[in-house]
Amino acid sequence: TSGRQIFQPLHTLRNAEKELLPGYHQFEWQPALKNVSSSWDVGIIDGLSGWTTFVEDVPADTISRRFRYDVALVSALKDLEEDIMEGLRERGLDDSICTSGFTVVVKESCDGMGGVSEKHGNGPAVPEKAVRFSFTIMSVSIRVEGEDDGITIFQEPKPNSELSCRPLCLMFVDESDHETLTAILGPVVAERKAMMESRLIISVGGLLRSFRFFFRGTGYDEKMVREMEGLEASGSTYVCTLCDSTRAEASQNMVLHSITRSHDENLERYEIWRKNPFSESADELRDRVKGVSAKPFMETLPTLDALHCDIGNATEFYKIFQDEIGEVYQRSNPSREERRRWRSTLDKQLRNKLKLKPVMRMNGNYARRLMTREAVEVVCELVPSEERREALKRLMDLYVQMKPVWRSTCPSRDCPDQLCRYSYNSQQFADLLSTTFKYRYDGKITNYLHKTLAHVPEIIERDGSIGAWASEGNESGNKLFRRFRKMNARQSKTFELED
Repeated sequence: TSGRQIFQPLHTLRNAEKELLPGYHQFEWQPALKNVSSSWDVGIIDGLSGWTTFVEDVPADTISRRFRYDVALVSALKDLEEDIMEGLRERGLDDSICTSGFTVVVKESCDGMGGVSEKHGNGPAVPEKAVRFSFTIMSVSIRVEGEDDGITIFQEPKPNSELSCRPLCLMFVDESDHETLTAILGPVVAERKAMMESRLIISVGGLLRSFRFFFRGTGYDEKMVREMEGLEASGSTYVCTLCDSTRAEASQNMVLHSITRSHDENLERYEIWRKNPFSESADELRDRVKGVSAKPFMETLPTLDALHCDIGNATEFYKIFQDEIGEVYQRSNPSREERRRWRSTLDKQLRNKLKLKPVMRMNGNYARRLMTREAVEVVCELVPSEERREALKRLMDLYVQMKPVWRSTCPSRDCPDQLCRYSYNSQQFADLLSTTFKYRYDGKITNYLHKTLAHVPEIIERDGSIGAWASEGNESGNKLFRRFRKMNARQSKTFELED
């Protein structure tokens, strides 16, 4: 807010800055990518390019800009060139013989950003919503002759920072507008598919080396996963994007579930839904395909999004606090007036004792402050019965022990004890919910609570971490996007100090 604009328009950038943008470094693919041009000096392109329109098609009414996926990946790798060379040296590998066998693992994130309209600007009139798609290079490893396992030579130390999260595509679209979203991301999906069947040849440290890529779409919130994978929306009876459990089953058996869903299976189920080969009724058919009722569009990796898990569970605890203040366990259906009264009592208490302002929609920071032992102490001051206070404290205590396991970037290093105890803690937690708090969990449970209790150990066993694969980097990037937009669309200096 110094009044100096630090982000310059593209044409005024110096050469040193242009090197950091996609389209600067030369590369080739072997074999050449299917349906993707072999030119490498491609900068920002129109997000609708690569989308062929037919006469009947209504052209997508949106503004969108993106980089070509392969060009952006090359730029990201060249940015890590020094780290890669350093990694080879540290592992005692002779870089002159390490020219092939490199593997790059990429995390993909995509998130809708809500309204981004001008406060008072002179930019073009655009739809009020935006979606950002970005990727993070998580690790680079190399396979050496005679070794079975790859040796990791680069690991992203801050996988959730906006600094490691590289924007690929910005679009003014509402994330619920499935048609437009898929039209714009269609070419991205096609490029990604082509790259998986080919090797990239680029110069790193003065020698040509070949890289192959693995893409893991984990930085999506549940809404986006359901949209991309063809599942019903999050209020569905099919509560989970990882297993086939229904909400009622998940509230009966809170802990024992395993991951069964996958992109390929969703595609098969969609075909069954479309063809109805056994001529079943709508209900029978829906039960057979477990709520897959649209064509899966983009492969995501079934995981749990740590940030939204935080938020979802905090929302749930907030409601439990409210119910406990009103002693709902003793009575059935209280009126809306009563509920409102408990809620304002709770808000007042949190504001006075913890400086927590009431928020419209739960956000990450509020959730992190609410899910602490001190917050539960403060709430307990409003709970009449000693027995219920103990139960609430026990519940929070278990939660606080479980949380680092799905938040930390590397749980086996950062919180090995909590990781070992996770299954036991989640079982205790579930028992408490299904007895003391039965009034809330009779036949229903929230999506993220189910995942927290049932799926965390299995995902960690598979990926080694949940926190590292979360969508936070992309979310922080959204904040930057908003800021650039306010500054770039309005080059007058008069409003610079308003925020």
